[in-house]
Amino acid sequence: MATTAELFEEPFVADEYIERLVWRTPGGGSRGGPEAFDPKRLLEEFVNHIQELQIMDERIQRKVEKLEQQCQKEAKEFAKKVQELQKSNQVAFQHFQELDEHISYVATKVCHLGDQLEGVNTPRQRAVEAQKLMKYFNEFLDGELKSDVFTNSEKIKEAADIIQKLHLIAQELPFDRFSEVKSKIASKYHDLECQLIQEFTSAQRRGEISRMREVAAVLLHFKGYSHCVDVYIKQCQEGAYLRNDIFEDAEILCQRVNKQVGDIFSNPETVLAKLIQNVFEVKLQSFVKDQLEECRKSDAEQYLKNLYDLYTRTTNLSSKLMEFNLGTDKQTFLSKLIKSIFISYLENYIEVETGYLKSRSAMILQRYYDSKNHQKRSIGTGGIQDLKERIRQRTNLPLGPSIDTHGETFLSQEVVVNLLQETKQAFERCHRLSDPSDLPRNAFRIFTILVEFLCIEHIDYALETGLAGIPSSDSRNANLYFLDVVQQANTIFHLFDKQFNDHLMPLISSSPKLSECLQKKKEIIEQMEMKLDTGIDRTLNCMIGQMKHILAAEQKKTDFKPEDENNVLIQYTNACVKVCAYVRKQVEKIKNSMDGKNVDTVLMELGVRFHRLIYEHLQQYSYSCMGGMLAICDVAEYRKCAKDFKIPLVLQLFDTLHALCNLLVVAPDNLKQVCSGEQLANLDKSILHSFVQLRADYRSARLARHFS
Repeated sequence: MATTAELFEEPFVADEYIERLVWRTPGGGSRGGPEAFDPKRLLEEFVNHIQELQIMDERIQRKVEKLEQQCQKEAKEFAKKVQELQKSNQVAFQHFQELDEHISYVATKVCHLGDQLEGVNTPRQRAVEAQKLMKYFNEFLDGELKSDVFTNSEKIKEAADIIQKLHLIAQELPFDRFSEVKSKIASKYHDLECQLIQEFTSAQRRGEISRMREVAAVLLHFKGYSHCVDVYIKQCQEGAYLRNDIFEDAEILCQRVNKQVGDIFSNPETVLAKLIQNVFEVKLQSFVKDQLEECRKSDAEQYLKNLYDLYTRTTNLSSKLMEFNLGTDKQTFLSKLIKSIFISYLENYIEVETGYLKSRSAMILQRYYDSKNHQKRSIGTGGIQDLKERIRQRTNLPLGPSIDTHGETFLSQEVVVNLLQETKQAFERCHRLSDPSDLPRNAFRIFTILVEFLCIEHIDYALETGLAGIPSSDSRNANLYFLDVVQQANTIFHLFDKQFNDHLMPLISSSPKLSECLQKKKEIIEQMEMKLDTGIDRTLNCMIGQMKHILAAEQKKTDFKPEDENNVLIQYTNACVKVCAYVRKQVEKIKNSMDGKNVDTVLMELGVRFHRLIYEHLQQYSYSCMGGMLAICDVAEYRKCAKDFKIPLVLQLFDTLHALCNLLVVAPDNLKQVCSGEQLANLDKSILHSFVQLRADYRSARLARHFS
């Protein structure tokens, strides 16, 4: 059986169990093993093993039955024990309920007895107290105070309680019969009140918080309690303002009082609020008045700076005081205190702000023009000026005499920065000092001043002066400074736009003034862009005029029809060299004066006009064979110059012009082939014919026959 038990392994698998049994049986191995396979012996082993397993099963079954019987027996005993415990618990619970009912009954009896005792004792105590008050009242009636409570200074607390009650009683007595005693009680009431306040004052000076609390509790029922609070507030401020910064002193004072006021008074939030009110209405208001009144009429700049600084520091102090317990609506309480200090200054703040900003802006501009020794001329307004402006926009004619600005743009970034800085400070003050309902309107007023002095009086005046300074297109050796005006005006307007977005937009973003400001800004931009476009167009005309003068002065008829064809060096002409040098200089200037797509737009316009000028210029001459080669070299140089524009259209125009110039030198037999080439095939036949006509040999029958 032990051997059988050894064959069991966890987890039990029947197949593996049989395998282990076979291998342990002699003759149970496979054929070819160390022992021959013996099926009879293996069968015998199986039969014996099955009998052993049956015996083992019977033994285990008897053991299981025995354990089940034992378990059932113990379960019955346990259930019986639980029933006995439940019965005991029920008995204990019944005893507990009886005890609880008995305790409740006794407690009810005790409460009833207490009520009865109190009902008897309260009238008795009242009677005793009334008797004492009558005794003390008789002493006042007799005019001689003998009781120890009135003569002993250490019993001032008891005396105060008595006199306070007598004072209430005396007020109910008729005046004609008890006038004298009422007067004596009132006098004693006043004396004790003064003594208590004096005691409170002395205790505060000694720093005895507990004594201050006792006296304050007694004075709470007296009329002079408010005077006690006033004394406390006054003494708290003694020596509190020793620094140069009254706002820091006030904050430290309030923090110190906030820590101790709860240990002294029964209503600390009221006392602290009264202290803060006293600080604002006495100390801060006096300080603000001293700081503002001396410069209110004499120095607007200093007045506005002081007002902004004082208001900011006062509101910052108010924000810190919000941490304290000042009652239910401390926000409204502090706002009213601030308003009481600054209301007389804030009512007309925007008038002072706009008046100062106008005078300051005018002074900045005048100082700049004075530094340039420039007397600002009147631009003019009204119907005539508007008519001139419309004529100038449509015809591009310079109306009125040209002004020599000597290269001065009359634009200054320093002036602009100063104007924007003044306006920025004005916006900041406006944000802080304006009532929320007035803020958008006040900000708009400041913006209109900025537009007036920066955009109109400075930028627009410089554009008008620059336009007047542009010479006519037929002027010789004209200096073109308007592109410098364009460059500086562009930079300045970027700064103006940045301030608009950074400082004005937050103030008006949620008000109807936003659309009004955007419309005004749009009008200013359109007005300036119109003048810039006009000035740039006239400047380009001047550039073309300068090129015409160069070509007229430097280009000779013999350049393209030399007397001696054999001594001509194939290169570009002197006129071409000077024109290309001038064009490159102007292209560089345009690139430096503008940015973005504006550069491409202006260069395209200049390139188209440049091409038209060269095209028309070439049409003026007659070309020999060598002269045609020289013209091709000139156009090649012009095309190289056109590459600097980096505009595909301009380069394409000069490529076509270069192809047209080939018609001046090509053999007559090849004219039709050249005209049908890629670059010339799409051109009108009259254009091709006009170039062929420029050939010196055009009238020969052979050439006319080939081109017809």
